[in-house]
Amino acid sequence: MRAFPSKYGNALEFGHLIGGEEVYEGEALERRNPSDREDLVARFPEGTKEVLRRAAGKAREAFLEWSRTPAPVRGQVLFNLVKVLEREKPALTRLMVREVGKTPKEAAGDVQEAIDTALFFASEGRRLYGQTVPSEMPHKELFTFRRPLGVVGIITAGNFPIAVPSWKLIPAVLAGNAVVWKPSDDSPALSYIFAKLFEEAGLPPGVINVVFGGGKSSTGQWMVELMDEGLFQKFAFTGSTQVGRWIGEVAGRNLIRPTLELGGKNPLVVMRDADLDLALEGAWWSAFATGGQRCTSAGNLLVDAPIYEEFKRRFLEKVEATRVGNPLLHPEVTYGPFINERFFARWQDHYRMGEEDGARLLFGRGRITRENPYPRFLGDPEVGLYGWPTVWEVRPGMRLFEEEVFGPTINLVRVDGIEEAIEVANRTPYGLSSAIYTNHRHWAYLFKVGIRAGMTSINNATVGAEAHLPFGGVKASGNGARESGIWVLEEYTYWHAVNEEYSGRLQLAQMDTGYVRPKAPTPWEEVLG
Repeated sequence: MRAFPSKYGNALEFGHLIGGEEVYEGEALERRNPSDREDLVARFPEGTKEVLRRAAGKAREAFLEWSRTPAPVRGQVLFNLVKVLEREKPALTRLMVREVGKTPKEAAGDVQEAIDTALFFASEGRRLYGQTVPSEMPHKELFTFRRPLGVVGIITAGNFPIAVPSWKLIPAVLAGNAVVWKPSDDSPALSYIFAKLFEEAGLPPGVINVVFGGGKSSTGQWMVELMDEGLFQKFAFTGSTQVGRWIGEVAGRNLIRPTLELGGKNPLVVMRDADLDLALEGAWWSAFATGGQRCTSAGNLLVDAPIYEEFKRRFLEKVEATRVGNPLLHPEVTYGPFINERFFARWQDHYRMGEEDGARLLFGRGRITRENPYPRFLGDPEVGLYGWPTVWEVRPGMRLFEEEVFGPTINLVRVDGIEEAIEVANRTPYGLSSAIYTNHRHWAYLFKVGIRAGMTSINNATVGAEAHLPFGGVKASGNGARESGIWVLEEYTYWHAVNEEYSGRLQLAQMDTGYVRPKAPTPWEEVLG
């Protein structure tokens, strides 16, 4: 690794991390600051299929030793990681603002999520509990144990470049697995440093191997294809539903259980009795945090008919006050640029979708430029891809209502009553996050039992996660896997049933079991008269 000056700090040049060594193989790629593309952040190679095979081989070698390391000792490495991450939190926060365009507040929260996750799982090294199970035979004992799966292939997105990888990497290595990680090409520098911090914490070489590169028709695709070569015993992915379906197909034919954390079109309901000030704040943050580039961002804002017009008026006033700009120079902005050109192109296209469907555009005018200025923009809009905060009025069935857009946009939808609100909220193909604002306890109850989603907030935003609560969705938002908390251990271990025979002879369950036979019945009705 070497560092050299760039516009807002040093740029890093580095190789893949394989077996504790840097490997400079593959076409050279660059990552530039999305807030100001004149600023080079990283130069790194694109991994080939052969590089991926080599990484998987090193992971297999490391697994043999790491899986035999006592789980409490593995947990100690994570406790060391907590201290290392806390020390480097300011540096990681600034780099995240620069590399992916998050605001300082959100970037610091992203790093803190990894700290919290490492702290939680450090203690889980002493709680990888199995069970003792009573046997039906004498002189015999039964046990269950959690066992690591082997080599885990991991692909992560760049919108949460430290937090989301931590949800996968930390429980995977705590359970005794080794990893080949293909991080997003939107956050290579953060990924490189994160992996190096694991090494500093004491993780042996080869337990986490990092291969950089793109996705489709590149490193990510080749990595998925390696499941067919038997190089992975587990695969975990965060990204689009379309890619997740394909990964699920490849994993399925190899009898691998994947972890798929996919897209969302998350409903946020505001009922007629809601605290409007609280609901406005939650809806606005759910829509525009990270510029809407979250899988948990609110997609449809369902507002109860009696308060619809008032809420719309006040919500538009709040949206019009949203500040946008370069968060490195203006940390007070609500959101910064698009993380990459793919997200921007999709967001630009959603204006066409809305027009074709007859949706009503209430606020927003596409890309922010000098010729198309946004009144509350801070900085130079020409050096990055920035979008107006956008609000639509839509009806169920429109493409804008059903499809994930992944940008600073939100749909207003009129509903009438709790029953219609739940029915409309469930109409999209997705089921990741959801929220309702109401002070009516029965309405809150009806919503949380009626909504088809993996996560629900009552009087809170659709975005935000805590390190000890399960994260994941249903329907097109995932395959039922969960990340974070103790639930994620099911994804990175298998149950091993063991029976120990002490009798010195073969005892056959169900055949030699000394079942107790009931005695002849007493005719109590006759006895009692």
